[in-house]
Amino acid sequence: MNVPDPGPASLFREGLGFLELPRLLLRMPELSRLPRGDGQPVMVLPGFAATDASTLVLQGYLRLLGYNVRGWRMGVNTGRMATLLPRVLRRVSRTAELAGEPVRLVGWSLGGVLAREAARERPELVRRVITLGSPITDSRLEARELTPIRVPITAIWSRADGIVPWQACIDVRSPDVENVEVGATHIGLGFSPDVYRLIAERLAR
Repeated sequence: MNVPDPGPASLFREGLGFLELPRLLLRMPELSRLPRGDGQPVMVLPGFAATDASTLVLQGYLRLLGYNVRGWRMGVNTGRMATLLPRVLRRVSRTAELAGEPVRLVGWSLGGVLAREAARERPELVRRVITLGSPITDSRLEARELTPIRVPITAIWSRADGIVPWQACIDVRSPDVENVEVGATHIGLGFSPDVYRLIAERLAR
């Protein structure tokens, strides 16, 4: 599928994504009353060129809800899929082993691509995948896409995304997928109260 590159205006709007933070704080009392976890393992994967620091707010929220939350603890996401995926799989495997149950994976942007590929390769280790503005139609993964992902997926995407074309974030191939549109920029996806609500509701399923 051919998708357009985001234009300069879209990239400019990305700076407004941090305005989601005050909205998040205002809605935190409401968000804290959403369905809670009971110590289930959740791993949050950062986007390209980012570290666990970029997902600390989301990690903190999920801990507030009662989940056993882990970052990926692998430093900067370099985007080197062939190198990163085996490391992610080892970390997911260890987390599932310690928890005694499959892991829920939440991935922002390229982190979501890695989460999907981990679930594709080892579905017995993954309970659910949630992606935030992740480029599903990555040309590097065309051969892998012949093997469907056999775990539930929620793909959260936005037409206001100024980094990843929104058309690339919609999954039309996986057998158990839900594509959900929100109104945040790519940066804002990591702090949007609407996104946090969706994540909380889907993790509780």
